[in-house]
Amino acid sequence: MPRKRIVITGNVHDVGYRPFLLGIAGFLGIERFYADNIVIDGKQAVEILIDSSEDKISAFIDLIERKKPEAAVVESIQVEDYSGNVMEMESYYRYLTALQLEKIVTYGGQMLKKQDLMLEKQDLMLEKQDEMLKKQGEMSGKMDKMLEKQDQMLEKMDKMLEKQDLMLEKQDEFSGKMDKMLEKQDETIKAIREEGRKTRKRISSSTKLISSKLDNITYLLEERFKRLEEEVERIKKALIKAGIDIQ
Repeated sequence: MPRKRIVITGNVHDVGYRPFLLGIAGFLGIERFYADNIVIDGKQAVEILIDSSEDKISAFIDLIERKKPEAAVVESIQVEDYSGNVMEMESYYRYLTALQLEKIVTYGGQMLKKQDLMLEKQDLMLEKQDEMLKKQGEMSGKMDKMLEKQDQMLEKMDKMLEKQDLMLEKQDEFSGKMDKMLEKQDETIKAIREEGRKTRKRISSSTKLISSKLDNITYLLEERFKRLEEEVERIKKALIKAGIDIQ
């Protein structure tokens, strides 16, 4: 029977490619089969060795070119002749089962370690939650005190507002009284101005009268002085005529 070596490259590791290929080989009744994960030039690859009839090999190649595991990304599929030995299907099945069990055990151990770490972290989280609850309780107590103080402050503010209302009422009353006082002051000022106007008018009239009288008095005095001078002059002449020296 012919033998073939098939190499599939791409993202083909840890995606269930080997069980997938084993299932196709078993479905087609291939007698000898082997598949393993390898690395070629730094790239992931699956190497397949197959030993069966031409028809089964052709059907196998056709299926793997059309189908693949859902998570796999295939870049290339190369087929070449192979002359070495190929493991029987039953032997490969046991081999792959052992590998899968080993992987399960390895992953299981890793999962247990991760679970232990997760449990430790959960314990830490629970401790922190307890601390947070404790702090929340303390904060709740402080909040209650703050609320009490706020209530007291609100009560004081209400009292202050009441006093302010009373002060505003008194201010309104005082303002009303001030308005009345200002009205009376305006009336008083108006009366004073009117009385001042009348007084100035009377003073002006009196001043004119006094000025007129002063003019008359001045005129009379001047006339009297004039007559006195004339009389003194006549007396002087009479004395001189009588021979009396008046010097």
